[in-house]
Amino acid sequence: MLETIFQLLLAATLLFSPGFDHENGSIRQDVYAFVNVTVIPMTGEHVLTNQTVIIEGDRIVAIGPVADIQIPSSAERIDGNGRYLIPGLSEMHGHIPPPTQSAQNIENVLFLYVANGITTVRGMLGYENQLELKERAFNGEIISPNLYLAGPSFSGNSVNSPEQAIQRVRAQVSEGWDLLKIHPGLTLEEYDAMAETAHELGIRFGGHVPADVGLAHAIEMGQETFDHLDGYIEYVVDDAGYIDEYRLSDIVTRSKDAGAWVVPTMVLWETILGVGNLEAMQDYPELQYVSPRSVQGWVNAFEQRVGNTNFDPVYMNRIADARMRILFELHKGGVGILMGTDAPQQFSVPGFSLHREMEKMVESGMSPYEVLKSGSANVGQYFSNEDDFGTIQIGQRADLLLLNANPLESVNNISNRAGVMVKGRWLTEEDIQHRLNEIRQLYDS
Repeated sequence: MLETIFQLLLAATLLFSPGFDHENGSIRQDVYAFVNVTVIPMTGEHVLTNQTVIIEGDRIVAIGPVADIQIPSSAERIDGNGRYLIPGLSEMHGHIPPPTQSAQNIENVLFLYVANGITTVRGMLGYENQLELKERAFNGEIISPNLYLAGPSFSGNSVNSPEQAIQRVRAQVSEGWDLLKIHPGLTLEEYDAMAETAHELGIRFGGHVPADVGLAHAIEMGQETFDHLDGYIEYVVDDAGYIDEYRLSDIVTRSKDAGAWVVPTMVLWETILGVGNLEAMQDYPELQYVSPRSVQGWVNAFEQRVGNTNFDPVYMNRIADARMRILFELHKGGVGILMGTDAPQQFSVPGFSLHREMEKMVESGMSPYEVLKSGSANVGQYFSNEDDFGTIQIGQRADLLLLNANPLESVNNISNRAGVMVKGRWLTEEDIQHRLNEIRQLYDS
């Protein structure tokens, strides 16, 4: 049965294909001042009231009480009264459409992330167009999150020998990818050759755990992220769907000691397992930004899954419950959690899906602060060698989300935006809604 679940994940397809057009722009070296705002810096579980935050270019240059901060005359003032400023959030298992889709569709997906306060995306499946796209995003030519990109994946289809694994690592380092993506199918020898070469060349790797490798060995070999809780279910859950408490405690300790990170993708997995509510998912308001054909494909896939004669809803619900328990125990045990959803994916619309993921993480037992940390400060720690972001401090990249309500009281308040700043570029909620309306109109027929 566990093998069946694994096959379900492999069968999930990226069917999302919206499209819209917008003006290209560039990062302006403007000055902004968030005035009289409550800052949630994510450097600890505290807030700073009545603050002024100054942005110059793409950096935070000053933070302090309103009375202590002199606002430059050139600054555009943003009213923070009654509002909350938090770091921009990150999607740590996102996807960017392949080059077979139009440039318009690709830019659409990137905008949907930004529109929802997602200012950083770790792309987890590389295509040939993405390095150029990353450069355009970096230069501010398109409205996009900051992109950190895995290259084309290492799998049983792409790697046929340890020597080929070594060559593939060297090639991707030379090409400029940020990390290596692991998919199923690698042999133990191929995986070890990949891992040893990656360590030698200083490139991180993460994703799935090949069956021939196993979770414990992947942890020992220094795999940095374990996405979808891949390997954990196989390690701690028996064939009947129940958790082995000793093995759960053991793998939490191993993960913590190794400094491993986990990207759980909880909401998507409920869909893949077939335990989601199809009628409720069909009513998601964000589906208005997805082509009807894509939505129908998602519906068909879900109905086919639950209509299979081998589908066991009782067992699948046990697995879903086990995933919630494993996530909570990993978090409680000090293992770093990184927020991610695998969007765009079945009923997981870019940006919007992260808001649903946050609700599920709270349901697992994490506090709103801990959930926010998984999408901000934790991500900054993970990427600390690449840039400074994920908290609100002087010198940090100006990726910010301005809210009309306190997200520490409810993660649902993340949707109550006043605006988003990505790398110093400010988008008001009016700007965001205007562009979202353009996307929606493409599918009104």
